[in-house]
Amino acid sequence: MTIGVIGGGAWGTALAQVLAETEHVLLWAREPEVISGINDAHENRDFLPGVTLSPRIHATGDMGELARVSTWLVVAPAQHLRRVLAASPLEHQPTLVLCAKGIEAGSLLLMAEVVADVAGADLPVAILSGPTFAGEVARGLPTAVTLACADEALGETLTARLARPAFRPYYSDDVTGAEIGGAVKNVLAIACGVVEGAGLGLNARAALIARGFAEMTRFGLARGARAETLAGLSGLGDLVLTCSSPNSRNFTLGLGIGRGETVADLLAATRTVAEGASTAPVLVEAARAVGVEMPIAEGVAALLAGAPIRETVARLLARPLKAE
Repeated sequence: MTIGVIGGGAWGTALAQVLAETEHVLLWAREPEVISGINDAHENRDFLPGVTLSPRIHATGDMGELARVSTWLVVAPAQHLRRVLAASPLEHQPTLVLCAKGIEAGSLLLMAEVVADVAGADLPVAILSGPTFAGEVARGLPTAVTLACADEALGETLTARLARPAFRPYYSDDVTGAEIGGAVKNVLAIACGVVEGAGLGLNARAALIARGFAEMTRFGLARGARAETLAGLSGLGDLVLTCSSPNSRNFTLGLGIGRGETVADLLAATRTVAEGASTAPVLVEAARAVGVEMPIAEGVAALLAGAPIRETVARLLARPLKAE
């Protein structure tokens, strides 16, 4: 059998590598050098260097080739998902496993909602989310994720198909919870990077993770998520991972901000996408729309817009005292 992957970055390539243990993988990428590198040298030197890729992975720049594949893992960044879907052969009614983590700017839609807006509510959709550094997944290190799908039968089928000896998906029917955990943790990871870069200490980072998780939970419940989902792999699990390691693109962005570098320079210096940078202002807007306070997310959005670190931290610490 053949499964499709849309996106030739580090995460898309890592997923392709895992899936290629037992299946042929058709990987769509934008970059000609990535396509030729995967097909000719079995390596993605630009986004996942040092990993020898399976010969079962075939890369293509022709979106039309996906028409012959019934299941796609869509790894396009959140703010590009709509455009990618519009260019893809959705008329063949593929099953989509969405792997981006974010909220669409303007519409305030989660990724599954973007799919419904583009292709209608009948297209089969699942969410893959959880604590996953691409390099570790590609090297076969143990990983557990959430596979969320409203259709239980489809979700269990996908869980069985994607499972590998070192890659363990857990099924959930809480699509909203899985999406919100992944989107919010990216923003909080930037905040933790700022704390590290500015030398504010481990106490501050631990407090930020705990209070950030409270923000995630408040927002998630307001949007219809379940608390147990937010406390699982796609919420708390992913939060802990990305808030504690420079392997996280979002943490690294915050680290640079904390050290005094400009956001523009940090974003221009890398080809990879820190989803939290786009998500932060959208998350703040989405939280206000449902009447939820998210002061840490607001602080991150302010920092990304150029606010001074000291003033932003002082504003957070000066908030009224309250019960936990």
